[in-house]
Amino acid sequence: MAIDHANLARLDLNLLVALDALLTERSVTRAADRVGLGQSAMSHNLARLRALFGDELLTRGSEGMRPTPRALALAEPVRAALAQVQALLSRDEAFDPRTAERTFRVGLPDSTEVLLVPALLARLCEEAPGVHLRLHNIDPLRLGDDLDADRLDLAVGMGVFAQGQAHHKRRLLLTETYLCMFNAERTGVSAPITLEDYVRLPHVLTSLRPGERGVVDDALAKLGLQRTVVLTTPRFLAVPFLVARAPVVVTMHSRLARLFAAELGLSLSPPPVELQEVAVSLIWHASYDHDPAHAWLRQEFVRLAQQVASAQR
Repeated sequence: MAIDHANLARLDLNLLVALDALLTERSVTRAADRVGLGQSAMSHNLARLRALFGDELLTRGSEGMRPTPRALALAEPVRAALAQVQALLSRDEAFDPRTAERTFRVGLPDSTEVLLVPALLARLCEEAPGVHLRLHNIDPLRLGDDLDADRLDLAVGMGVFAQGQAHHKRRLLLTETYLCMFNAERTGVSAPITLEDYVRLPHVLTSLRPGERGVVDDALAKLGLQRTVVLTTPRFLAVPFLVARAPVVVTMHSRLARLFAAELGLSLSPPPVELQEVAVSLIWHASYDHDPAHAWLRQEFVRLAQQVASAQR
């Protein structure tokens, strides 16, 4: 969305600070103390806010001031906007995860979310309660644009980030190999799967990119062979349930395959074709390089990825 600079120039940012304090305290007196203003000044700010938003925002009730539905809808966006402004002003300051308040927008596939985010969430709850995550799906073709437009603070990408430019920074998290996963009873085959059975069976393809061709198709083409893809999906979490109920095979990243197979009693096999390892990397805009909070979160991802890699060697 384009910034309407002329209109925003007429807005006093201090009004948003006052609104956040009012919605937090639900008292003009306490909000004034929180911000460091006199009560009359805060009352004046409330009047200006009511005029700005065309809503009462706070009304008097038996238990004090109560926010209107409009005020409740504004609370989170206003706090998020102020947090971003605060982050911009404090990028060169020391970062203390125990006291920091920051919201990060992270783009990643659901496969990485399963492997890394549970441990990361536990870490945040314990060590950085004011640091929040907003997770988003990623479109590999738009990832660079999303980082440039500051729609994402950080992303996890797989394979080669072809759209990346010099100002897009990367750090390797881990490398992934492949495994085939299937229901032995429904397919009628057992591990290790033969090339003949591999080509004969229908396949499920997981891909974040559009189309019905993946690394397996390229490997088979070198042998003069091709497979039949009966279903494609960008959602890795759906795959084990598809494989459990149908006579199909899927070729997917090995760590996730082991996790799924253990949960649902599915069979695993090395692929009968040669597939190169794939890199899983952090990607971010260079402007965040020296942001202490951003650097801390990047390091947390790296640390957790190292733990995952060590546990599954």
